[in-house]
Parts: sequence; structure tokens; C-alpha cells
Amino acid sequence: MQRFPRAVPRIRTCTRTFVRFNHTQGAHQTTESSQPRTASFGFKTVPEDLKESLVKNVFDSVASKYDLMNDATSLGVHRLWKDEFVSSLRPGRKGAMKCIDVAGGTGDIALRILDYAREKHYDRETTVDVVDINAQMLKEGHKRFKQTMYHNKSNAQDLGEQFIDNTYDLYTIAFGIRNCTSIPDVLKEAHRVLKPGGTFACLEFSRVDNPLLSTIYDQYSFSIIPLLGTLLAGDRESYQYLVESIRKFPPQSEFAQMIRDAGFSTAKDVDGGAWVNLWGGIACIHTGVKL
Repeated sequence: MQRFPRAVPRIRTCTRTFVRFNHTQGAHQTTESSQPRTASFGFKTVPEDLKESLVKNVFDSVASKYDLMNDATSLGVHRLWKDEFVSSLRPGRKGAMKCIDVAGGTGDIALRILDYAREKHYDRETTVDVVDINAQMLKEGHKRFKQTMYHNKSNAQDLGEQFIDNTYDLYTIAFGIRNCTSIPDVLKEAHRVLKPGGTFACLEFSRVDNPLLSTIYDQYSFSIIPLLGTLLAGDRESYQYLVESIRKFPPQSEFAQMIRDAGFSTAKDVDGGAWVNLWGGIACIHTGVKL
């Protein structure tokens, strides 16, 4: 097979997170204006306006070891999940696409999209705009590329005028949406920037149905992952938060309903429909189409 030079994704560095409040907003909101709004930060409840900076601090801390820790904590399985995620979307199958990868961090998904389009469909015209809360994460991504990139500051809390309505064919977010302060606001922004007929696709940790697997997974997550954080990254607390944030993320059917509430159409609420479970639900792919 003839090899083509890799296309270059456009990088947009986001200085702040996408959103303002947590997906569990219904449990925290009140009609009394004097009551402070709160959000979850792992198992902690924190003032809503603090979560953004707390999450930024986590990823500032883990950025330089992020890929190493992903390999160590998942035994490399995260690479298989990301491969399956992108393969299921088949970028380039119908020609060049304009894609946006949010919480794109070190470029894992963007590179896979470009490689899949080029290698499977000989498509060198597909582009990816990478958006992330954290400049340190994007710097790690830059190290993977040898060519010059477009680099624009952007506020992800409201993507703004540079992210025009009805622009993208594909919106991806992998292992990032659970860290946002308001999942509904993320979904609304995704709906806004996608073209009619465009696809929203999310890869995220989810809920394990099998009781035995769930028990083993919990023991591994709460015992081994923070320990690896200490040994490999010198940071137990950040990895403790990441484990806790997984448990706070809504289960598959609830998240599917949130996607529909944002205006997307999904398949039926079953594994293989609105979502596809990976490894028994440890991770999950959700998709929706903008009507």
C-alpha cells in the first residue's frame, strides 16, 4: 500500500473547560439564589466555580506522564479501545471530513482519525481541530508531531465565534466529558457546531453490569491505579480523583438520554444500539446524530 504523508490536525488550545455545572445539576440546584451552586469533583462536592481550576490542576500535574500512566493503568488496553472507537466511526469512508476532537489532549484520537482516513480510504483531506482545557496536555501532543501546527487560544466554556455553527461532520470526545463541569452544556455545544447529519461520538468509562467483574474492577481501580500514580508519576491524589470521577459518571442509559435531550437522535437503549460496551462496560462508545 502506498504511504502518504500524515495530514496535520489543527490545534486549538483551550484555556478553560467547556462548561459551568455538573451533570448532577438537578440534585444540587435550588430556586434560592443565595444557595451556592455545587459540582462533583470525584467523590467531593465543591463550589461550582472551583471545579474548573481543580480539574486544570489535575491535568497540569499528570500531563507529562499521561500516556505512560494510561498504558500502565490499563495494561495498554486503552489503545485497543481508541482503535475500536475510531474504526467504528469510519472517517473518510464518504470522502473528506471536517472533525473536532474535544478534550483532545495528547492527540491520540486525532492521529487515529487521520491515519484511518488515509490508510483505509486514501483520504488526505480530512482535518481535525483539537480542543483541550489544558495547554500542558496540548504541549505533550505537540511533541508527537514534527510539522508546524495552527495554534489558537480559545475558551471552551463557550466555544465562541471561531467555532461556527453547523461546521463539523464529526465531533469526538474520549475520556474527557466526565471531567467537565456540565455535561449538558458540552452536549449542547457539540450539537451547535455539528452540521445537520453530523455525528457526536463519545468514548468514556462507564458502568460494569457483571457483579464479579465490577468487584474486581473496583478493587483494581481504587487500590492499584492510585498506587501506580504514586510510583510512576509521584501523584496519588490526581489518580484517585480520576478513579472517583469514573464512578460519578452517569450509567449508559442515563447518558444516552442526556444525548437525546441535547437534540441528537440515537438508536435504542441497548448495548449495540445507543451505546456499545467495551470489556463489559468498563468503557463505552456512545453516538448520536444531529437531526
